[in-house]
Amino acid sequence: MTTFAWPIPTHRLVALAGCGLVPAVIAGAWALVAHDAQASLPAVSALVALDVALLVVAIGDAASRRSVRIEVSRDCPPVLSIGRSNSVQLTLTQSRGEVLTVWLRDDAAADIEVDGLPKTVQMAPASQAVVRYAFKPLSRGERQLGQVWLRWSSRMGLWQQQRGFALEQAVRVYPDLMALRTRQAWLAPGREAAAARAHRQRGGQTEFERLRDYNQDDDVRRIDWRATARRRALMVREYQLERDQRIVFALDMGRWMTAESFGIPIFDRALNAALWLGQLAVQAGDQVGLLAYDSQLRTWLAPQGGPGAMRRLVRSAFDLHASLVEAEHEIGLATLRTRLARRSLVVLFTQVLDPTRRDELVRVVRGLQPQHLPVVVSLRDESLEALATAQAWTDPDALYVRGAAASHVLERERIATDLRQAGAIVVHERAENLSSVLVQRYLDVKVRQLL
Repeated sequence: MTTFAWPIPTHRLVALAGCGLVPAVIAGAWALVAHDAQASLPAVSALVALDVALLVVAIGDAASRRSVRIEVSRDCPPVLSIGRSNSVQLTLTQSRGEVLTVWLRDDAAADIEVDGLPKTVQMAPASQAVVRYAFKPLSRGERQLGQVWLRWSSRMGLWQQQRGFALEQAVRVYPDLMALRTRQAWLAPGREAAAARAHRQRGGQTEFERLRDYNQDDDVRRIDWRATARRRALMVREYQLERDQRIVFALDMGRWMTAESFGIPIFDRALNAALWLGQLAVQAGDQVGLLAYDSQLRTWLAPQGGPGAMRRLVRSAFDLHASLVEAEHEIGLATLRTRLARRSLVVLFTQVLDPTRRDELVRVVRGLQPQHLPVVVSLRDESLEALATAQAWTDPDALYVRGAAASHVLERERIATDLRQAGAIVVHERAENLSSVLVQRYLDVKVRQLL
């Protein structure tokens, strides 16, 4: 659908209209000096004639180039990654007309930044122009793209003709999928086996995978003497971690998860860490599931493995956002009790700051055992810790601030201690370390066969 908008006056038209003010001022000043109104009549008549002529010319120029026919199409991927530059292409086709300098703009959506626009392109008659730029979404969810606007000058340059093209398209803004692809080093084949060697446990039983040459850092107990005798070289047995285990990511969508860490909502950081670990788990042959809740259950995805597991996980989570209601952890526990019969690793992302909510969380963690293995993940508040560890201040008010910050940090450490005593594995880390530390905990659970 094409929208024909009113032409926009240019600086040239404004300047021409302003030229009529000069004779008007002169005629008025002459009439005041001569004390004769009749003396200014010729000048007024000339001014009126000038204005009429300017009006006729402006109207005629406004009608020029209104019949220009330009077709516009937008090539945008249906799935965009949040915070990344996603390539978009506009194709402009002029079937007939004349040489034009076209200015274009893409309205996109309210929370999508447009990089590379507005810009101008030169178009010849019966020609096509391709314009490339990028969308940078700022939040996840489904978005409806807006209009594309074109402008070009009238023949005399007194107006800018403008036209809008309703190229409506629904796009989905997913978490940072490009970042997941750049972390393939974590997902390289055999990495879980390398982790097993790095986290050896005495007497651990794993599944035999293959024989390989002995390395200096290998455990001598893994040497296969029969194979060594056959090959006349030291050979060791390499084992792989147990596969087909279940991991459920439980996402707290309550009000504490709406806070931001370096400009990014804590919930988004939790979701990114869950997707990274989920991709590693699927690559390792495990099954992944999702539970999201605030004051009620929002999403439940039963654990699944295979090639489509990550696609299902991302589709279930891309439109989830934390809300300003209090999270009810008992809802998550009840869901897991009724829908998750097989023992699983339950990774709970939450942010408990209120001591009154601590008891509920500890009770939920205890309720998950011994059927499941709980891992509680939370972010450290680096700004608060900086206040608590700052140098002593002479300002009394600043001392109170430092004391309050230190008390808050100690309360968080108490909560983490209570959760560990309740049997949970606690990951309480800074934002930049969260994903990597969480992956290490997962590998440690696999190696130690805690599931």
